[in-house]
Amino acid sequence: MADLFKKIGTQTFDGLFADIKPSPIVEQGTIRKLGTAATLKAGTILAFSSGSAGDGKLVILGETAATNETLTAYAVLAEDVEVGTSVDVKAQVYKTGTFKAAKCIVKTGHTITQAELNDLRNGGIFIKAEQ
Repeated sequence: MADLFKKIGTQTFDGLFADIKPSPIVEQGTIRKLGTAATLKAGTILAFSSGSAGDGKLVILGETAATNETLTAYAVLAEDVEVGTSVDVKAQVYKTGTFKAAKCIVKTGHTITQAELNDLRNGGIFIKAEQ
């Protein structure tokens, strides 16, 4: 008979979520290749590239938009992912959920604006300050 009580793995929690509502929805997104290779951490807030120069890919919130490109706060990275300099990367992103502000990551030197918080909220992502 099979060993039904054998431990098969463990799970660690990253403390990213602040609440269980709205329920997190995960989708696949394409992260644009970087100028310098880096590992993006779970909790990184991503912006969607649109406009006439937009490519429909995701970039770290706080990146500077190109001419005729609009970057809109859009999703939260679900897991760590290595992004190189030669190809775009597919990654799992949260499209909805309530996240702890202290666990969210944006581009160094960038502060999330109220307009960006509104864009996230309109898409079903809520950023909650610790209390």
